[in-house]
Amino acid sequence: MGLTITQVDAFTERPFAGNPAAVCLLEKPRDASWMQLVAREMNLSETAFLLRRDDSGEDFHLRWFTPTVEVDLCGHATLASAHALWEDGCLLPDATARFHTRSGVLTATKKDAWIEMDFPATPAAAIGRVPALESALGVKEPRFTGRPRFDYLIEVGAEEEVRALRPDFAALRHIQVRGVIVTSRAGPAASGYDFVSRFFAPGSGIDEDPATGSAHCCLGPYWKERLGRDNLVGYQASARGGFVRTHCSGDRVLLSGQAVTVLRAELL
Repeated sequence: MGLTITQVDAFTERPFAGNPAAVCLLEKPRDASWMQLVAREMNLSETAFLLRRDDSGEDFHLRWFTPTVEVDLCGHATLASAHALWEDGCLLPDATARFHTRSGVLTATKKDAWIEMDFPATPAAAIGRVPALESALGVKEPRFTGRPRFDYLIEVGAEEEVRALRPDFAALRHIQVRGVIVTSRAGPAASGYDFVSRFFAPGSGIDEDPATGSAHCCLGPYWKERLGRDNLVGYQASARGGFVRTHCSGDRVLLSGQAVTVLRAELL
Protein backbone atom coordinates (compact mmCIF):
# COMPACT_ATOMS: atom_id res chain seq x y z
CA MET A 1 0.00 0.00 0.00
CA GLY A 2 1.18 3.52 -0.76
CA LEU A 3 0.77 6.72 1.22
CA THR A 4 -2.49 8.65 1.03
CA ILE A 5 -2.25 12.26 -0.10
CA THR A 6 -5.25 14.48 0.60
CA GLN A 7 -5.77 17.71 -1.30
CA VAL A 8 -7.60 20.38 0.67
CA ASP A 9 -8.79 23.82 -0.39
CA ALA A 10 -8.04 26.12 2.55
CA PHE A 11 -9.51 29.47 3.60
CA THR A 12 -12.74 28.72 1.76
CA GLU A 13 -16.03 26.96 2.41
CA ARG A 14 -16.42 25.68 -1.16
CA PRO A 15 -14.33 23.54 -3.51
CA PHE A 16 -12.10 25.09 -6.17
CA ALA A 17 -11.56 28.31 -4.22
CA GLY A 18 -9.12 29.32 -1.50
CA ASN A 19 -5.63 27.83 -1.57
CA PRO A 20 -5.07 24.15 -2.37
CA ALA A 21 -2.56 22.19 -0.29
CA ALA A 22 -1.56 18.55 -0.37
CA VAL A 23 -1.36 16.78 3.00
CA CYS A 24 0.66 13.60 3.51
CA LEU A 25 0.59 11.76 6.88
CA LEU A 26 3.83 9.79 7.03
CA GLU A 27 4.23 6.43 8.74
CA LYS A 28 7.98 6.96 9.29
CA PRO A 29 10.50 9.79 8.88
CA ARG A 30 11.48 10.67 5.31
CA ASP A 31 14.38 12.81 4.16
CA ALA A 32 13.94 16.34 2.88
CA SER A 33 15.02 15.49 -0.67
CA TRP A 34 12.19 12.94 -0.98
CA MET A 35 9.65 15.41 0.41
CA GLN A 36 10.84 18.05 -2.02
CA LEU A 37 10.37 15.65 -4.94
CA VAL A 38 6.82 14.85 -3.81
CA ALA A 39 6.04 18.57 -3.49
CA ARG A 40 7.39 19.14 -6.97
CA GLU A 41 5.22 16.30 -8.26
CA MET A 42 2.12 17.73 -6.56
CA ASN A 43 2.95 21.16 -8.03
CA LEU A 44 0.80 23.06 -5.54
CA SER A 45 1.84 26.15 -3.63
CA GLU A 46 2.48 23.93 -0.59
CA THR A 47 2.64 20.26 0.30
CA ALA A 48 2.52 19.47 4.03
CA PHE A 49 4.16 16.41 5.60
CA LEU A 50 2.94 15.20 9.00
CA LEU A 51 4.56 12.65 11.31
CA ARG A 52 3.17 11.66 14.70
CA ARG A 53 5.50 12.94 17.40
CA ASP A 54 4.50 10.46 20.13
CA ASP A 55 1.63 8.27 21.25
CA SER A 56 -0.49 11.18 22.53
CA GLY A 57 -2.24 11.43 19.20
CA GLU A 58 -2.33 15.25 19.22
CA ASP A 59 1.32 16.15 18.50
CA PHE A 60 2.78 16.06 15.00
CA HIS A 61 5.94 17.14 13.29
CA LEU A 62 4.95 19.36 10.36
CA ARG A 63 7.04 20.53 7.39
CA TRP A 64 5.97 22.56 4.36
CA PHE A 65 7.41 22.49 0.84
CA THR A 66 6.67 24.55 -2.26
CA PRO A 67 7.59 22.90 -5.57
CA THR A 68 11.10 24.38 -5.19
CA VAL A 69 11.91 25.08 -1.50
CA GLU A 70 11.09 24.23 2.10
CA VAL A 71 9.50 27.17 3.94
CA ASP A 72 9.59 28.25 7.58
CA LEU A 73 5.91 29.09 8.02
CA CYS A 74 2.73 28.30 6.07
CA GLY A 75 -0.81 29.02 7.19
CA HIS A 76 -3.00 27.41 4.55
CA ALA A 77 -1.17 24.06 4.59
CA THR A 78 -1.39 24.02 8.41
CA LEU A 79 -5.12 24.65 8.15
CA ALA A 80 -5.36 21.91 5.52
CA SER A 81 -3.39 19.53 7.76
CA ALA A 82 -5.65 20.11 10.75
CA HIS A 83 -8.75 19.72 8.60
CA ALA A 84 -7.48 16.43 7.15
CA LEU A 85 -6.59 15.03 10.58
CA TRP A 86 -10.07 15.74 11.95
CA GLU A 87 -11.86 14.57 8.83
CA ASP A 88 -9.94 11.28 8.77
CA GLY A 89 -10.55 10.63 12.47
CA CYS A 90 -6.90 11.05 13.45
CA LEU A 91 -7.94 13.71 15.98
CA LEU A 92 -10.97 13.81 18.27
CA PRO A 93 -13.32 16.71 17.48
CA ASP A 94 -12.51 18.53 20.75
CA ALA A 95 -8.76 17.90 20.58
CA THR A 96 -6.16 20.61 20.09
CA ALA A 97 -3.74 19.76 17.29
CA ARG A 98 -0.13 20.66 18.11
CA PHE A 99 2.28 21.02 15.22
CA HIS A 100 6.04 21.13 15.88
CA THR A 101 7.55 23.21 13.09
CA ARG A 102 10.52 25.35 12.10
CA SER A 103 8.55 28.30 13.55
CA GLY A 104 7.90 26.64 16.91
CA VAL A 105 4.75 24.94 18.16
CA LEU A 106 1.58 25.93 16.31
CA THR A 107 -1.85 24.84 17.52
CA ALA A 108 -5.21 24.40 15.84
CA THR A 109 -8.67 24.00 17.39
CA LYS A 110 -12.13 23.55 15.90
CA LYS A 111 -14.55 26.45 16.33
CA ASP A 112 -17.81 25.25 14.77
CA ALA A 113 -17.26 25.34 10.98
CA TRP A 114 -13.95 27.21 11.38
CA ILE A 115 -10.47 26.15 12.46
CA GLU A 116 -8.52 28.59 14.64
CA MET A 117 -4.72 28.50 14.51
CA ASP A 118 -2.28 30.12 16.95
CA PHE A 119 0.63 31.62 14.99
CA PRO A 120 3.50 34.00 15.77
CA ALA A 121 2.87 37.65 14.89
CA THR A 122 5.27 39.06 12.30
CA PRO A 123 4.75 42.85 12.44
CA ALA A 124 6.21 44.99 9.67
CA ALA A 125 8.96 47.50 10.44
CA ALA A 126 8.74 50.60 8.26
CA ILE A 127 11.55 51.06 5.74
CA GLY A 128 12.26 53.48 2.94
CA ARG A 129 10.75 53.05 -0.48
CA VAL A 130 12.21 50.31 -2.70
CA PRO A 131 12.13 51.51 -6.33
CA ALA A 132 12.96 48.12 -7.84
CA LEU A 133 10.10 46.52 -5.91
CA GLU A 134 7.63 49.26 -6.87
CA SER A 135 8.65 48.94 -10.51
CA ALA A 136 8.24 45.15 -10.50
CA LEU A 137 4.80 45.44 -8.91
CA GLY A 138 3.67 48.39 -11.00
CA VAL A 139 2.91 50.37 -7.82
CA LYS A 140 3.19 54.16 -7.67
CA GLU A 141 3.33 56.19 -4.44
CA PRO A 142 2.74 53.41 -1.86
CA ARG A 143 1.29 54.54 1.44
CA PHE A 144 3.61 52.24 3.41
CA THR A 145 6.57 49.99 2.76
CA GLY A 146 7.73 47.61 5.49
CA ARG A 147 9.59 44.42 6.26
CA PRO A 148 7.95 41.73 8.34
CA ARG A 149 9.98 38.61 9.15
CA PHE A 150 9.75 36.90 5.75
CA ASP A 151 8.43 39.37 3.20
CA TYR A 152 7.91 42.92 2.02
CA LEU A 153 4.61 44.66 2.86
CA ILE A 154 3.27 47.39 0.58
CA GLU A 155 0.09 49.34 1.31
CA VAL A 156 -1.59 51.04 -1.66
CA GLY A 157 -4.40 53.54 -1.77
CA ALA A 158 -7.43 51.52 -2.81
CA GLU A 159 -8.83 48.01 -3.14
CA GLU A 160 -9.17 48.51 -6.89
CA GLU A 161 -5.42 49.07 -7.13
CA VAL A 162 -4.72 45.79 -5.32
CA ARG A 163 -7.07 43.87 -7.61
CA ALA A 164 -5.67 45.47 -10.79
CA LEU A 165 -1.99 44.64 -10.16
CA ARG A 166 -0.19 42.82 -12.95
CA PRO A 167 3.36 42.33 -11.61
CA ASP A 168 6.47 41.65 -13.62
CA PHE A 169 7.22 38.23 -12.12
CA ALA A 170 10.62 37.95 -13.77
CA ALA A 171 11.66 41.17 -12.04
CA LEU A 172 10.10 40.11 -8.73
CA ARG A 173 12.13 36.90 -8.87
CA HIS A 174 15.25 39.00 -8.21
CA ILE A 175 13.83 40.51 -4.99
CA GLN A 176 15.59 38.62 -2.20
CA VAL A 177 12.65 37.81 0.10
CA ARG A 178 10.19 34.96 0.45
CA GLY A 179 7.36 37.06 -1.00
CA VAL A 180 5.62 40.41 -1.32
CA ILE A 181 2.31 41.34 0.33
CA VAL A 182 0.30 44.15 -1.27
CA THR A 183 -2.68 45.39 0.73
CA SER A 184 -5.27 48.13 1.18
CA ARG A 185 -8.28 48.72 3.35
CA ALA A 186 -11.52 47.35 1.95
CA GLY A 187 -13.35 49.53 -0.55
CA PRO A 188 -16.72 51.14 0.16
CA ALA A 189 -18.59 48.36 -1.64
CA ALA A 190 -16.87 45.59 0.36
CA SER A 191 -19.10 43.10 2.12
CA GLY A 192 -17.86 40.93 4.97
CA TYR A 193 -14.19 41.91 5.06
CA ASP A 194 -12.06 44.76 6.40
CA PHE A 195 -8.97 44.71 4.20
CA VAL A 196 -7.72 43.08 1.01
CA SER A 197 -4.36 41.68 -0.02
CA ARG A 198 -2.48 39.74 -2.66
CA PHE A 199 0.72 37.74 -2.21
CA PHE A 200 3.44 37.25 -4.81
CA ALA A 201 6.35 34.85 -4.29
CA PRO A 202 8.05 33.98 -7.61
CA GLY A 203 11.38 33.62 -5.79
CA SER A 204 9.81 30.73 -3.83
CA GLY A 205 8.39 29.09 -6.93
CA ILE A 206 4.90 30.64 -6.73
CA ASP A 207 4.02 33.64 -8.89
CA GLU A 208 0.84 34.37 -6.93
CA ASP A 209 -0.35 32.48 -3.88
CA PRO A 210 -4.16 32.27 -3.75
CA ALA A 211 -4.71 32.61 0.04
CA THR A 212 -1.74 33.04 2.36
CA GLY A 213 -2.30 32.45 6.07
CA SER A 214 1.22 33.40 7.13
CA ALA A 215 0.90 36.80 5.42
CA HIS A 216 -1.93 37.54 7.86
CA CYS A 217 0.52 37.16 10.76
CA CYS A 218 1.67 40.56 9.48
CA LEU A 219 -1.63 41.87 8.10
CA GLY A 220 -3.59 41.24 11.33
CA PRO A 221 -1.38 43.49 13.52
CA TYR A 222 -0.92 46.00 10.70
CA TRP A 223 -4.62 46.60 10.13
CA LYS A 224 -5.48 46.40 13.83
CA GLU A 225 -3.22 49.42 14.36
CA ARG A 226 -4.54 51.35 11.37
CA LEU A 227 -8.23 50.60 11.81
CA GLY A 228 -8.14 50.88 15.59
CA ARG A 229 -9.94 47.60 16.20
CA ASP A 230 -9.34 43.86 16.30
CA ASN A 231 -11.20 40.74 15.15
CA LEU A 232 -10.82 41.56 11.47
CA VAL A 233 -11.54 39.67 8.26
CA GLY A 234 -9.09 39.80 5.39
CA TYR A 235 -9.96 38.89 1.82
CA GLN A 236 -7.12 37.75 -0.44
CA ALA A 237 -8.15 38.99 -3.86
CA SER A 238 -6.54 36.32 -6.04
CA ALA A 239 -8.38 34.57 -8.86
CA ARG A 240 -9.48 31.87 -6.39
CA GLY A 241 -10.00 34.18 -3.39
CA GLY A 242 -9.87 33.36 0.30
CA PHE A 243 -11.06 34.69 3.68
CA VAL A 244 -8.93 34.82 6.85
CA ARG A 245 -10.13 35.99 10.26
CA THR A 246 -7.48 37.60 12.48
CA HIS A 247 -7.33 38.29 16.21
CA CYS A 248 -4.16 39.68 17.82
CA SER A 249 -3.00 38.45 21.22
CA GLY A 250 0.35 39.86 22.34
CA ASP A 251 3.05 38.45 20.12
CA ARG A 252 0.65 35.91 18.61
CA VAL A 253 -2.09 36.09 15.97
CA LEU A 254 -5.10 33.79 15.91
CA LEU A 255 -5.89 32.96 12.29
CA SER A 256 -9.19 31.32 11.46
CA GLY A 257 -10.37 29.76 8.23
CA GLN A 258 -12.54 27.08 6.70
CA ALA A 259 -11.45 24.19 4.51
CA VAL A 260 -12.87 21.51 2.22
CA THR A 261 -11.36 18.27 0.92
CA VAL A 262 -11.39 17.95 -2.86
CA LEU A 263 -9.19 14.93 -3.64
CA ARG A 264 -7.63 11.81 -2.15
CA ALA A 265 -4.94 9.85 -3.94
CA GLU A 266 -2.42 7.10 -3.24
CA LEU A 267 1.29 7.78 -3.62
CA LEU A 268 2.73 4.52 -4.96
